[in-house]
Amino acid sequence: MKLLVSCADCRSRLYFPLALIAGLGILALANRATVADEALVVTLDQAKVMRIPERTTTVVVGNPLIADISVQTGGMIVVTGKGYGTTNLIALDTRGNMLLEQPIEVRGPVEHVVIVYRGVDRESYSCSPKCERRITLGDTPAYFDATLMQTGRRDGQAQGTGTANESRGR
Repeated sequence: MKLLVSCADCRSRLYFPLALIAGLGILALANRATVADEALVVTLDQAKVMRIPERTTTVVVGNPLIADISVQTGGMIVVTGKGYGTTNLIALDTRGNMLLEQPIEVRGPVEHVVIVYRGVDRESYSCSPKCERRITLGDTPAYFDATLMQTGRRDGQAQGTGTANESRGR
């Protein structure tokens, strides 16, 4: 025996739960944080600009020794590579809801860089076009410190606060 029911009311009762489930699913997706599939790749000692969600009030970096951020106006941030490795960036709204989770990968420079090994000692040079010393994580401490000291002295001279100016005045 077949029972055939044909009424608009019956169909609406059948489709209402499906529509409700679909609507709730869309609402849940709209409130869910964006999780980036690919990491933002930043070169060590360089920066990249990226846009963050509009309602962001707090930005957190998982490991600030790997990457640093500077919040700019207009929903932009500058991500700077500080150390080799992988970390993440999280953007939160005023209620603490996560709006974005972005992996960040900091890699070493590959263009115009020459690395010289003298046994176990390592030195890095920027070669564009002439090779000059550069400070790179992983260089031998003596080389790194000497290059850093020279750079600091040069910067001090440029700002008029260098050690040479101080010693002349004494």
